[in-house]
Amino acid sequence: MATTTTSIPDLCAAARRAARRLAAVDTAVKDAALLAIADALIARTPEILAANELDMAAGREGEIGAALLDRLALDPARIAAIVAGVRTIAALPDPVGELIEGRRLPNGLDVRKVRVPLGVVAVVYEARPNVTIDAAALCLKAGNSIVLRGSSIAAHSNAVLATIAAEAAVAAGLPEGCVSPVAGGGREELAELATQNDTLDLIVPRGGEGLKAALKEVATVPVIYAASGNCHIYVDETAHTEEAAAVVVNAKTQRPGVCNAVETLLWNREAQQFMFDVLIALAEAGVQLRGDEHTRAIAGRVAKECGKWAIEPEDVTLAQTIATFVQPATEADWDTEYLSPTLAVRMVESIEEAIEHIAVHGSGHSEAILTCDTAAARTFQRGVDAAVVYVNASTRFTDGGEFGMGAEIGNSTQKLHARGPIGLRELCTFKYLVEGDGHVRA
Repeated sequence: MATTTTSIPDLCAAARRAARRLAAVDTAVKDAALLAIADALIARTPEILAANELDMAAGREGEIGAALLDRLALDPARIAAIVAGVRTIAALPDPVGELIEGRRLPNGLDVRKVRVPLGVVAVVYEARPNVTIDAAALCLKAGNSIVLRGSSIAAHSNAVLATIAAEAAVAAGLPEGCVSPVAGGGREELAELATQNDTLDLIVPRGGEGLKAALKEVATVPVIYAASGNCHIYVDETAHTEEAAAVVVNAKTQRPGVCNAVETLLWNREAQQFMFDVLIALAEAGVQLRGDEHTRAIAGRVAKECGKWAIEPEDVTLAQTIATFVQPATEADWDTEYLSPTLAVRMVESIEEAIEHIAVHGSGHSEAILTCDTAAARTFQRGVDAAVVYVNASTRFTDGGEFGMGAEIGNSTQKLHARGPIGLRELCTFKYLVEGDGHVRA
């Protein structure tokens, strides 16, 4: 982002002043501001793409890797998807003022519990310029001002996106300071932002474990961690073989460099026909495996029956092919978020063993079971502790847009306040409104 011309304390103080005004802004004004942001993004798409290409060129030169480049990249289709998300958020019901519950006490007091904005939300994120707009739109709709601190990798993209959002929002009637970009900066700047107790109500970091650790060291402002995803799929012996294989391939390959892509496949010893099908499908998709001894044994049997993998040159021997396709898994593989076309694979004896493996190695993000057994599905749903638990579906659906939230700031793996996709309601708190008629307490 562009260099901050205002100190962080002053910037956060301005965001606090904006938040007090935003809390009372009518829904129609907020929605009009979001639609103005969407229109401005379309109108200024060439400017956005030019800024993004500067970041992409620097990323390629710096060899940041395919996964980060994929997260960083914008094109007309991705900008259109961002715009669609903003418009969807504008069309969603306003959570501010929503009645959560209400009752009359025996003493005649009327008590209502209603949603209210959090106030000022700071979002710290890495290499995802779309978060600039997703986060701003969600926060504004929920009546919050937002402080945006993106990564230096996406500095040009974030700067132009934040400028567009701020200018369009203010022109549509929202207060100055409602969208405030902070420079990428270093650890000192991050620490300063994370200790603005008097003006910030919440920080949401969206990035890797390094960002999470850095904030844990210094943050005194409350934090909801949109953390990494070491996601699993367990396939039991009753799963429909072809459908299960298609789900696994989708969960791994549809977009490998994101937090809801599957990283470990667990399969029941009795699901060997599934393994024959999925190994062929994964090989054709170019996925590299880190397998336990049982998985490698199955791969050897498949190779003998099917010959060389189609993805390998014809002059590569069968032994070399198998050695390349299925490498021996180490203990570290079960804890690795690859964010690439690599998948750890392990055989388990039972659903209980699968649940135990997930309990030890999972990150609490998204877990799935593929089964035709209703009792097994319910056992998995009850036994797995994660923000989202799927039955017969890809983990790739853990997304605010897919869940009908328009967009998300991130996916929380915590249990307090917010869990799973962080959307409009997760950006609110509540207050009790109590009305009496001259009541005094005896």
